[in-house]
Amino acid sequence: MFERLGRFVVGRAWWVIAGWVVAAAAIILTTPSLSDITSADQESFLPRSYESVQATELGQKAFPQQATATATIVVKRTDGQKLTSADEAKVGQLAQSLKAKNIPHTSGYLTGPPAVAPDKSVQIINVGLDAPTPDDPALLDAVRDLRADIGPELANSGLTAGVAGDVASFVDNEDTFNNAFAVVGVATIILIIGLILVIFRSPIAALLPVVVVGVVLSITTGLVAAAGKAFDLSVSQDLQTILLIVLFGIGTDYILFLLFRYRERLRAGDDKRTAMIVTVQRVGEVITSAAGAVIVAFLVLLLASLGFFGSLGPALAIAVGVMLVTSLTLIPAVVSLLGRYVFWPSKAWQRAPKATIWHRLGDTVGRRPALVAAASGVVLVALAAGVLGYKADYDFSAGFPQDTESAKAAQDLQRGFAAGALAPTEVYLTTSNGSPLNEQQVNDFAAAVAKAPGVGQAQPPERSTDPGVARVNLLLNENPVSNEAITLVRDDLRGAVHAAAPPGTRALVGGTTAIFADINSANNRDLSVILPVAAGLIALILALLLRSLVAPIYLVIAVLLNFAATLGATVYLFQGLQGEPGVTFQLPIILYLFVVAIGTDYNILMIARLREEAREGNEPHQAAAIGVEHAGPTVAAAGLILAGTFAVLLLAPISFLQQMGFAVAIGIVLSAFVMSMFFVPALTALIGHKAWWPGHGDERPAGGPHVPPGPEAVANG
Repeated sequence: MFERLGRFVVGRAWWVIAGWVVAAAAIILTTPSLSDITSADQESFLPRSYESVQATELGQKAFPQQATATATIVVKRTDGQKLTSADEAKVGQLAQSLKAKNIPHTSGYLTGPPAVAPDKSVQIINVGLDAPTPDDPALLDAVRDLRADIGPELANSGLTAGVAGDVASFVDNEDTFNNAFAVVGVATIILIIGLILVIFRSPIAALLPVVVVGVVLSITTGLVAAAGKAFDLSVSQDLQTILLIVLFGIGTDYILFLLFRYRERLRAGDDKRTAMIVTVQRVGEVITSAAGAVIVAFLVLLLASLGFFGSLGPALAIAVGVMLVTSLTLIPAVVSLLGRYVFWPSKAWQRAPKATIWHRLGDTVGRRPALVAAASGVVLVALAAGVLGYKADYDFSAGFPQDTESAKAAQDLQRGFAAGALAPTEVYLTTSNGSPLNEQQVNDFAAAVAKAPGVGQAQPPERSTDPGVARVNLLLNENPVSNEAITLVRDDLRGAVHAAAPPGTRALVGGTTAIFADINSANNRDLSVILPVAAGLIALILALLLRSLVAPIYLVIAVLLNFAATLGATVYLFQGLQGEPGVTFQLPIILYLFVVAIGTDYNILMIARLREEAREGNEPHQAAAIGVEHAGPTVAAAGLILAGTFAVLLLAPISFLQQMGFAVAIGIVLSAFVMSMFFVPALTALIGHKAWWPGHGDERPAGGPHVPPGPEAVANG
């Protein structure tokens, strides 16, 4: 099949390119924008069955005046002394003055209750921030305007103020975020161009992935947006960045797979068209199987209960599908026309290197497979042991620079109030039949929940315009986004609150901590479902590719072991050496996307080359040696580019970006240089012919050796 595809693409290269240009233009011009289906509301990605979502919905109905977000103005004396009565009066005047300015998208300006900390160290003003969506840029402008007006109002008063809250934190760190991702984008292009220049010594080969991925990204975003509109799907605002990284990762992999094999065929004496036909024939099945495994891994995310994962899966599957078609059609068509000029101006492609490091590595694997398998296996197992100490961390603010206004204001606030002051836990009481709540019920409930486990302070109850609903805000003793607070809400607080509800009523626990507690539960459930299902389906694809039941088993085990080793290495570094309370809760799914899914590419390339060399009549040890020698450079180049891209995130002054950068970089390095380069070929050499049981994947296909088509056959094709 792939030989026929290669003949068609090479024989009608200009038609293939023209078809791509027309199709790309039609898709880009007629499909909607990705922003049309983007949502930033994290709790909307939770199923409605979770209590925090039900509480949020009840709060939006019962308290319609509730702001989209909140900014907290934290006022203290410049000399560090306790606030005086005159100071408190001045803060009240500040609230009224700011309110009178009618700053767009702000409301409320509440100074109580309680507004003054018990130790008189600070006084707060809560300002509502109103916008259609939580990610509306108008909220950022509102915080900037607040800050600009506060300074003059407090001039010469002996008081100083800072604005805290999620929106204020984003304002302070917006440049850091933008710079970090801009650096990643630039670093990705530099790494791709630089490494491919080193490998092939050709600017044309170096620019090929950048140009192709740019075109594919435009097509993919249009198709994803169209699919979102058609099936009423919303996606995270992070999708554009994830799409870019995924496409550069797999796109560069597939292009390198083709270029390395194309160069090998040219060195063997094939003309430019024959070389590409044989390349598509030999590598097409590998790329298709690798893409199939990645697509399956992404589509398994549809089983997730978290909507973020569910919407991410189809979008990434579409991206990989487009890249697969590109790799089998557009790239072979372009390269077959360029021929040897794809490696211009270098002449190195004409000479097969002698006694290279890859030859020596392959020879080591072939001669001592038991030692190599044991050593690489020990490395993976030792790193995987770190998973036993894994803790999820939901506190993004702790990972930001602590010298910003929002960080300092938050520290002042938490010193004066309970730790949960910046993100109160919202407890709602409502009647089961819609009848009004009486004052006795509300007051008794408020008094009971104030004594619930972990509660530092309870604010007075608020009555809704709906007489059947009341709300009590609880300030926890723990940081509201810490593991301790999340565990507290999930295991103890909710039970105590539910028990405190009077007969005929029910209580719901919402707020930031409750949302993260539910995300934690959903995340754990999703990973326990996604990983086994993905492993089973990837094993099925490998079984179909290799016509074997044995090899897919140890290949999938190797991939899962590599996943655990990557997470364990991250735990060792950040929780162990750096003393962090945990690693970002998003890390396991990020590793699933970039280490399990994309890392499988390297395994498939290597095992397919091992089978190919076995079919040429080489015994298992020799096949492993030759396989590492020829496939090793491709795996190394692809791994270095993707790992290097993420490693740049280590330069970002934000903890969770550093964790993500390190984890994915080390995961790709382990995938490419430990698992695919040593562990898998060494294990395959040890198992020998039994690796291909019950089929005969290592035997030469019936009909004798394959004879590449000659120039005449191509001309007549």
